[in-house]
Amino acid sequence: MRRLPFLLPLVLVAAACGTTTTIDTVPFEAAKAAPRSAALDWRETYGSKTGRLVFRVERLEVHLDGWEATVAVTNDTAVAFEISRPARRTFGLMVFGSGNHAELDRLNQKGALPSLRSAQKLDPPLPRALVPGETWSGTMSAPGALPDGRWVRVVFGVFTAAGKPPEGLQPTVSWITDSAYEL
Repeated sequence: MRRLPFLLPLVLVAAACGTTTTIDTVPFEAAKAAPRSAALDWRETYGSKTGRLVFRVERLEVHLDGWEATVAVTNDTAVAFEISRPARRTFGLMVFGSGNHAELDRLNQKGALPSLRSAQKLDPPLPRALVPGETWSGTMSAPGALPDGRWVRVVFGVFTAAGKPPEGLQPTVSWITDSAYEL
């Protein structure tokens, strides 16, 4: 997600504590999204060629009663990045009214991102830190229907550098994908 890591850690840490602000709520009467499987093959990076974090979303499975995403994150820097605990509270999905990136930017600038739909399971479990060159790949999943006609973005993090981060990276990073998928 472009130029947003400054504000996201505070929002996602608040989400992990059970307090969030949102202006984009999904009405209870919203229809459930139909079950489906989507090969997404998203690859997004934060940083530069000399040091970056790489986020991948391979697949999204939508079920009547939940969701599962096949994802990966690679630490392509020279410093370890610690992963917040419990990690499942800062990984998951956010539901938006559109797939427009300007909406994401606007909501982030206002501190009004949608509530995080936290992953309840990460398989395999995330390590405490991603050391330089390490990749974690697996699935994140949670119960709960997703609303039809909305857009989802995948959320990774909170990652905290265990030393001075490479030039161009903030010491604390949370990632909401630039890419979005329409339910």
